[in-house]
Amino acid sequence: METEAFVRESNKIEGIFRDPTAAEIKEHDRFVNLHTVTLSDLKQFVAIYQPGAVLRDKFGLNVRVGNHIPPGGSPNMPVFVTALLDTAELKTPFKLHNEYETLHPFTDGNGRSGRALWAWRMVKTVGDYSPEFLHSYYYQSLAAWRE
Repeated sequence: METEAFVRESNKIEGIFRDPTAAEIKEHDRFVNLHTVTLSDLKQFVAIYQPGAVLRDKFGLNVRVGNHIPPGGSPNMPVFVTALLDTAELKTPFKLHNEYETLHPFTDGNGRSGRALWAWRMVKTVGDYSPEFLHSYYYQSLAAWRE
């Protein structure tokens, strides 16, 4: 898997058209090769990709993503994220990604951290992932829709 190509595609989805930084590539490699993912791992990832973004663990740290309004910021957010990660190995990459994005736990950086979480789960389930995230994800969504 070419990490740089995946990071470039993930950034492009966010409207970021520059080359990936060395720190982004290094962090992505660290993340997708973890045995398990913890909340601390996600915080570290987001700190590299979206400096200044924080976990929405306080009341009032609310976000809106298009028409989607995720659960409001709350001291329970770490509990929600940890519960999701504790069951990650029971989920398909598609389902894990969707549940993470629905929760939208950070003030920013959720898209790229969610795609990295998808890639991590792909490594665990099939041994690799594609730099063409949208292509792979599209076929997983079709399979999930048929279920």
